[in-house]
Amino acid sequence: MGIESTKISESQINDKLLCGVDIIAISNDWTGDPLSKTHLVRHLAKTNRILWLNALANRRPSLSQSDLARIGSKIRRFFEPVKQVENNIFVLNPLALPAYGNNFLIWLNQILLRTQISLALRRLKFRSPINLSFNPAAGLVARRLDESLLIYYCADEYTAFTDSIKGLAQLEERLFRKADIVIVTSRPLLESKQKLNKNIFLIPHGVDVKHFRHAIEPDLKMPDEIARIPRPIIGFHGLLADWIDFDLIRTIAINIPNASLVLIGKAANDTYDEIESLRLLPNVYILGRKAYSELPSYCKAFDVAINPFKLNQLTLAANPLKVREYLAAGKCVVSTNIPAVTELKYCYTANTHDEFIDLILKVLELRPDPLEISETVANDDWSTRVDTLRSIVSSVIAGNTNPGIESQD
Repeated sequence: MGIESTKISESQINDKLLCGVDIIAISNDWTGDPLSKTHLVRHLAKTNRILWLNALANRRPSLSQSDLARIGSKIRRFFEPVKQVENNIFVLNPLALPAYGNNFLIWLNQILLRTQISLALRRLKFRSPINLSFNPAAGLVARRLDESLLIYYCADEYTAFTDSIKGLAQLEERLFRKADIVIVTSRPLLESKQKLNKNIFLIPHGVDVKHFRHAIEPDLKMPDEIARIPRPIIGFHGLLADWIDFDLIRTIAINIPNASLVLIGKAANDTYDEIESLRLLPNVYILGRKAYSELPSYCKAFDVAINPFKLNQLTLAANPLKVREYLAAGKCVVSTNIPAVTELKYCYTANTHDEFIDLILKVLELRPDPLEISETVANDDWSTRVDTLRSIVSSVIAGNTNPGIESQD
């Protein structure tokens, strides 16, 4: 099958690339925890107008209370008008069926989405927008929105998620082949996807260095609930989902009894039993989800940060956003052997549970300068990543492409 990619003329894009243009961003829910997409869009919104489409389904909905509540919320929000949530950012809550398993369902979803999106574009007076898709299900409307440019920003091996929805792989392949530009966030993704598009580029995740560097400031007060926990603290923040190695977390807590293991983040529905089991351990503290604005004050209490991912198709292709956030906060990181983590200074990777424990103990004995650690990601700010994206767009439009290009870490 040939690669489908429409050549974009320079006249179709503003001379200041990705400045003063209209952009459709098909992504996750705007109200969720800030992800790479959120950070990129906020930077792009400084000079562009953005229509953000709340999540199209990537996974099979269940009959769990949270999934049913989510479905109900999505139906209610469908009746809301397009809403401005920040300067230059407008949110649309499209309604589509969470099923892509046959041609009829695909056709029906295409009509539903195209109609809703087109109405929103007319209401906002968007003209020849750039389609910046972060969601593989956006393959439903790829090249159907009169977009001047189609960019697919692929941050995960989406079809490797446990509850990936039937038909998603085919939609994502369509998106890969229709895109003018594909951005991936890790080398494994680059290697596995480059056959699908000639204009594929690597841009690793960025980090809000200024935000997380607050953790280094002497005057920043730690919240009481973590300040009173005995030190040293082995800390984690992020979603507690099925890609987390809970057996490893349990092993750490049991084998380093004089340390406190602090877990910060929302727990996915299918991790309830694992979380309840960890609560029984005397040195494990599960603090729940915290606002993004509060994370530096919690990270300040960490003596070492951990990234305890299982090793599988999903995680080996991942570029964990939290790792750069830990580093920006001045914390050394111990992780399972994730390729994107091994490239970073002050990150120590382990292949076994025993190695992981040994590395934690060694890091706890180190006393590196937190500012020195933070400086290792000083050039990885999201504004730098957006500049790299602009350079790639310019290169592709000019015909001077160099697939595999990456920003400098």
